[in-house]
Amino acid sequence: MLESALEGEVTDHLGCDKHDPAGKNSGNSRNGSRTKTVVTDVGPVEVRVPRDVAGSFEPQLVRKRQRRLSGVDEMVLSLSAKGLTHGEISAHLAEVYGASVSKQTATRN
Repeated sequence: MLESALEGEVTDHLGCDKHDPAGKNSGNSRNGSRTKTVVTDVGPVEVRVPRDVAGSFEPQLVRKRQRRLSGVDEMVLSLSAKGLTHGEISAHLAEVYGASVSKQTATRN
């Protein structure tokens, strides 16, 4: 789920979906991913974090140099199960984590 959300973030950042011809020759595009291990409530988890050519992508859910993640998966699932909309979940993540996550990113989960 985290990787899906990160893909949504890079899509929002670049303004086009993966393999979308609109992104061709745009000056910035996807540049693979890097793997990092974050410690969660359930133990260490390996996450692929997408990159962009310009190096301007700043992930919000798993920030650069962040090594500990506490309960994000459970929180999103819980909020969704309680009937919150994607926009409300996005707003909650922004309030709790200071993460600027668009409705589109929350929808991609």
